Amino acid sequence: MNFGGVFNTAGNVLDQVTGKNKFSKQTIRGSVVLLKKNVFDITSVYGTIADSVYEFLGQGVTFQLVSAENADPANDNGGKLGKLASLENWNLTYTPPLAGSETLYKVSFEWDEELGTPGAIILRNNHAAEFFLKTITLEDVPGEGRLHFHCYSWVYPDQQYKKPRVFFANKTYLPHETPVPLRKYREQELQALRGDGTGELKYGDRVYDYAVYNDLGDPDNGAQYVRPVLGGSAQHPYPRRGRTSRPPSRTDPNTESRNFLLPSILGNIYVPRDEQFGHLKKSDFIAYNLKSLVTSVIPFLEAFVDFTPNEFDSFKDVDNLYFNGLPIPNDALNQLASNIPFEMTKEFFRTDGRQLLKFPVPQVIQERSNPTAWRTDEEFAREMLAGLNPVVIRLLKEFPPTSNLDPQVYGDHNSSITKEDIEYNLDGLSVEEALESNRLFILDHHDSVMTYLRRINENTSSKTYATRTILFLRGDDTLKPVAIELSLPHPDGDKFGSVNKVFTPSDHGVEGSIWQLAKGFVAVNDSGYHQLISHWLNTHATLEPFVIATNRQLSAVHPIHKLLQPHFRDTMTINALAREMLVNAGGVIESNFYPRQYAMEMSSEVYKSWNFVEQALPNDLKKRGMAVEDANSQYGLQLLIKDYPYAVDGLKIWFAIEQWVRDYCTFYYKSDEMVQQDPELQAWWKELREVGHGDKKDEPWWPKMQTREELIESCTTVIWIASALHAAVNFGQYAYAGYFPNRPSLSRRLMPEKDTPEYAELEKNPEKAFFSTMSTQLQSLIVTAVVETLSNHASDEVYLGQRTSDWTTDETPVAAFKAFNTKLTEIEGELLKLNMDKRLKNRVGSVNVPYTLLYPTSELGLTGKGIPNSISI
Repeated sequence: MNFGGVFNTAGNVLDQVTGKNKFSKQTIRGSVVLLKKNVFDITSVYGTIADSVYEFLGQGVTFQLVSAENADPANDNGGKLGKLASLENWNLTYTPPLAGSETLYKVSFEWDEELGTPGAIILRNNHAAEFFLKTITLEDVPGEGRLHFHCYSWVYPDQQYKKPRVFFANKTYLPHETPVPLRKYREQELQALRGDGTGELKYGDRVYDYAVYNDLGDPDNGAQYVRPVLGGSAQHPYPRRGRTSRPPSRTDPNTESRNFLLPSILGNIYVPRDEQFGHLKKSDFIAYNLKSLVTSVIPFLEAFVDFTPNEFDSFKDVDNLYFNGLPIPNDALNQLASNIPFEMTKEFFRTDGRQLLKFPVPQVIQERSNPTAWRTDEEFAREMLAGLNPVVIRLLKEFPPTSNLDPQVYGDHNSSITKEDIEYNLDGLSVEEALESNRLFILDHHDSVMTYLRRINENTSSKTYATRTILFLRGDDTLKPVAIELSLPHPDGDKFGSVNKVFTPSDHGVEGSIWQLAKGFVAVNDSGYHQLISHWLNTHATLEPFVIATNRQLSAVHPIHKLLQPHFRDTMTINALAREMLVNAGGVIESNFYPRQYAMEMSSEVYKSWNFVEQALPNDLKKRGMAVEDANSQYGLQLLIKDYPYAVDGLKIWFAIEQWVRDYCTFYYKSDEMVQQDPELQAWWKELREVGHGDKKDEPWWPKMQTREELIESCTTVIWIASALHAAVNFGQYAYAGYFPNRPSLSRRLMPEKDTPEYAELEKNPEKAFFSTMSTQLQSLIVTAVVETLSNHASDEVYLGQRTSDWTTDETPVAAFKAFNTKLTEIEGELLKLNMDKRLKNRVGSVNVPYTLLYPTSELGLTGKGIPNSISI
């Protein structure tokens, strides 16, 4: 029973009799908004009944005000505590039947002058089931007025916690500004979130901790699923992930097992409970659809291919998948219907009353007046500036291109492309003149692929090349490819360098077909790099340590925690799901992209050159030679390709974020000394460098976090990665890769050689030869289904410039955020106008796909636009 309430009542009576309590008293009314656990969950039905019994016995949900003004020596100098107050009418308050519906409760607090202004609330859940607490609002607090508590946290039964839950009023404090009575609670909360680094983490726990990527392999299921541990070594450095505490596998103590079950959407992996936000509907969490896709839809696609064993032979066959649909055998359809909800069947297959496998039409082929526009050289080049991977192309500064591979180990890997190969196609310029005028560019997938290429080609079903593509900038600011180099490791060994073949543009005959294949091999490289590096490594993986460190080292009332927290929503959950189903041994990425079992290991190799400072868009553009400093240009940068949609739009977004962060940080930090003397901020940055990105801790480029400028630049970079950068490389996936001939994810055989059956097939039926070379039908269908899911927006998506109301009581940051939102609205209007400017040929292209990936907002679904606040898919 709730004995605390009995004792408090008795003490109050005694005080009145003795005259001890001389302070005037009054009642503060409060409202509590929460979401009960999903009523459709069997365990929740039990919990609801049990909660009613506990309420009847007087064991309900209790609250206790904590003074921000008056400390109590009997409470270790923590704030004086008010009397216990219970949530009123739990059993009588109507709970809507819709899962996720909010419920409003009332609570009444007894207040006296000795308590003063409350700064925190201690909450105890004496029920059997957890609930999601959104807000607590106190009305007419003496001397304060309305006091809001922004909670947004799952609250489990009190016995699960070592100390009761504490929620702070919506005020923002640097550590030294925290009222003395609240400092104890500030530190206790951080200690609870850090944990002690040991023990099993259970569903519902709140602990944030680090681990290496030792959960990708599954050695207990066979040697083919053994994978190296990523992180913690010079050979395989990697960012840290969230600790999950699963026991080691039976066959390898260094590898975490994958058979520990937890009752969550993730199935068998721990994520701090508040990182698994309770969405209004499961379908609002796109990861739910992703899990259903991997566990049910992919087996259906396998069955479909088994029942229809023919491969695609022509582009018309593929087009039918989008425009007409492919007949589904009854057995395959029955298998699908028995495994996933009908709503998902409609979403993925659009049966429309007929048994047809049919996907939505990707934007890249929607323009039917020019159905082959995607195959043109112009579109091939344009997508390097405005497609789903516009972050790799760079200025070519020397010719021929050179390699950074160690010649002592790998021999000569410099390019074999000659002046004669390209000079005829430079609009009258010599190579030297083109270099001097900054008109030669390169998409370079040579070094990053070559170190693994021998293993890929010898040990997997993939057969591919390392590639270099040289492009020339024309007078209308469009690019044209002028040469593609396909390279293989030397057959006599690595130290002998590479064997290179150079291909140049051709439109007709077998040479034209060979050129199309060469572009296909480039697309294979770029698809793998995009998915593993541009998308997974440079956004998902590198950001997770920031999520963990922020929760461990920055209090919820710290200004930088409040600044960054909206940009971490769902990130740990989607990353955990990715490790379970996408980037794990035998997962979607390994099965359907060219690096196969070497995929994550290759991303570790690229992480060796990762640099946090270079993730800032202006620095990235300068590093790649795509922009130079120019005091007379907007933002102090001049783009070498003025019509570079990703860069043009991205810079607008970057500097809007930067202004918002500057306005915010300079409000709380009046000097560099305040940055230096903030113990939480310094602990946060130290842990990020030394633990979260511990394999890079000795790099000289890390900001020292000694100045306001370093803080502003670092926070801007974090927000950029979480929002705009991820949006740019994620939400265009279906638009361009949903039509898999445009971006095949792997190749199964090399370029046909003369006097071979494959070459004869290429001469006779070039389209069939293309499909015989690239991804299989099953692999293509799986990638199409996956990228459709990844490209969707949920109905409860929160976009850049949006956040819940009452997130702070400080008027200046509120006004700055409103100005940020207004600026983003202006930018969206500017981008709409740019896309209508016919002079800017790279913004739309011959495929008639406007560049909208950096539009700040979007509607529900598959839109190809919108910048969510966080990496939530």
